[in-house]
Amino acid sequence: MLLLVAAVVGVWQYAIRWHPSDVQFPTQGIDISHHQGVIDWRLLPGQGVDFAYIKATEGSDHRDTNFFENWVGSARAHIPHGAYHFFTLCSPGAAQAANFIAMVPDEPTMLPPVVDLEFMGNCGERLPPDRLRTELSAFIAAIEAHYRKPVTLYLTREFDAGYGISRRYDRKLWLRNLVFEPHWGAQPWSLWQVSNFRNLNGIDGRVDWNVARP
Repeated sequence: MLLLVAAVVGVWQYAIRWHPSDVQFPTQGIDISHHQGVIDWRLLPGQGVDFAYIKATEGSDHRDTNFFENWVGSARAHIPHGAYHFFTLCSPGAAQAANFIAMVPDEPTMLPPVVDLEFMGNCGERLPPDRLRTELSAFIAAIEAHYRKPVTLYLTREFDAGYGISRRYDRKLWLRNLVFEPHWGAQPWSLWQVSNFRNLNGIDGRVDWNVARP
């Protein structure tokens, strides 16, 4: 039993530090929200954090309480940063875009805005595909007009299977597929979320880890 416990602990200690090869994927980074609490951004560049995506908003009225602290902290640490919005299925797309625009500064050097599309944590409503596309298109149009950059689409496999987003929108894809490279998008991925259990000095608990396609 002691050997089993030691083996499990050893595997977990390896897992929380694991990330894909820096040689194969030289640009790697994190996505965070208020769930990570107060972050010591000064410690992150030395641990291979090359970029950070920061949660800004959700739906038409929710705003992340730590957004501005993280936005300023990442900038001071000279970590390229961008903002993401969690898209809900129970709020008009235009209203959600207005919420994001009111929260996120328009900075020329910021990374492209991201819209997070997944069922986990979403409202119980499931829109028909044509209605979802109408609301999502309204969101994308408003965001791209304001920030003058194409949005990136963060997708889970289940959401893409339900709505065919990667086939219908010609945008860069950020695909979630833990540990193993995703091969399910209709287009090649630009960002890949490889882990939701990375451990870093300066962040309490686990954090999502991502790589950029070279």
